[in-house]
Amino acid sequence: MSSAHAPSVGWCAPEVQAELPRLRLLLAQVQVGRREALTGISPPDIQQRLRERSSRFRGARAVSIRREPVAAAYRVFFRHIGLDPDVAPTPIEAAVLERMLRGGFLSGGLLADVLLIALTDTSVPVWALDAETLEGEPGIRPSREGERLGRGAGALALPAGRLVVADSRGALALLFDEPAAPHAPAARSTLLTLFAVQVPGVPTLYAEEALWSACNALQAQ
Repeated sequence: MSSAHAPSVGWCAPEVQAELPRLRLLLAQVQVGRREALTGISPPDIQQRLRERSSRFRGARAVSIRREPVAAAYRVFFRHIGLDPDVAPTPIEAAVLERMLRGGFLSGGLLADVLLIALTDTSVPVWALDAETLEGEPGIRPSREGERLGRGAGALALPAGRLVVADSRGALALLFDEPAAPHAPAARSTLLTLFAVQVPGVPTLYAEEALWSACNALQAQ
């Protein structure tokens, strides 16, 4: 990603930074240029790219993905924060497992496909938020006892101490999980905030490339 389009770095709560000093949230804002609905059928160029990625993850590559350096870094980090990657797979391992079960990376809609392509190219997970629903820049902090995940009716109450992506008003997503429904992009959302979670052992170049890939695909007309 060129310096002109380099992502910003989200804030990190002091207690998180002290315990996990190399955890970073990289942010990029993108104006959607595609005519298709974000939740609708992907255009031919995106479907073709998805087919190409399916052909890269066959047999031995799919089985050995967890030992590749970037994928392995996420496994190590999962264990560090109390998640067992053999029970709760890292994003790249979950995607590859789904590919093996289904015989390919099946389309989940334009936005989902764009994020999946970025993930399979770099092993770095990227998520999208509807920028219009945010208040302030997102960052990472522990959840507060009883706070709600998202600002919609029926939002899930969280225990204290879960790592969340949050803005100035509240939690938007559990770390490494999908955004709460009120903050996920809708079919015709036009301004998105993309974020990538960079952990120790993951080069910044890979995280920036994942964001650049998604931004570039969404801006295309």
